[in-house]
Amino acid sequence: MTTNKTLRIQYYRSAICTPVKHKKIVAGLGFTRLNQIVERVDTPSLRGMVQAVPHLVRIIEQ
Repeated sequence: MTTNKTLRIQYYRSAICTPVKHKKIVAGLGFTRLNQIVERVDTPSLRGMVQAVPHLVRIIEQ
């Protein structure tokens, strides 16, 4: 039985005036609008994406 740990991530700052790479990372995380919260499986690649844009997203404690 596999239990995948999940992360809740909130998109809390606008990506306007950020590099195109940051906008693509935000879209890749699954965000479509500001203040949205998504739940994703905790993987090293996801952690890397969140670490690339810490000024735009935050991890919500569960």
